[in-house]
Amino acid sequence: MDGFTYREVGATQDPGSLPPPGYRLLRCRVRLGTGPEVLAAAGQAVLGWRMHRGAGLAVDAGAPEAARGVRVVIGLGVGRWRLRAPCEVVWTVREEHRTGFAYGTLAGHPERGEESFVVERDPDGSVWLSVIAFSRAGSWYVRAAGPLGRLSQGAMARWYGHSLRRVTQQIIIRNGS
Repeated sequence: MDGFTYREVGATQDPGSLPPPGYRLLRCRVRLGTGPEVLAAAGQAVLGWRMHRGAGLAVDAGAPEAARGVRVVIGLGVGRWRLRAPCEVVWTVREEHRTGFAYGTLAGHPERGEESFVVERDPDGSVWLSVIAFSRAGSWYVRAAGPLGRLSQGAMARWYGHSLRRVTQQIIIRNGS
């Protein structure tokens, strides 16, 4: 696919086959709550970039909602110290018990790979955010960070979950559910 910095575009759709050779795998699952209203609000927040913004990231997206082909630049930091991470949405899912998307890295991203964010409701009614990513260094400073970079990626995945839990509750309260 044009513009991606890795060959395995869409591989997060089949998490059982991950990681591709040469990549690190990240799996993180955070409980968001229980019930259909939590699933709906969390799905809305993930697709509408609110989870990312709630985690303190700048989001410059080509559309108000994640959809295949939408390009987005995620920013961490302030002003000229902001780290920019260009991505493109490679797939989305909107099913009765699952909502989410994955994006892949584009030129200029400090890493190479793909990350998915899927909200799912288990048979017992509990709602979870699953973050699955495969990645490898795409810049000298990520290579230099070594294990610290991997630790920060895991911490960020957990932070997405905690932020999404907070944003989801805000949506539910605002909607009067």
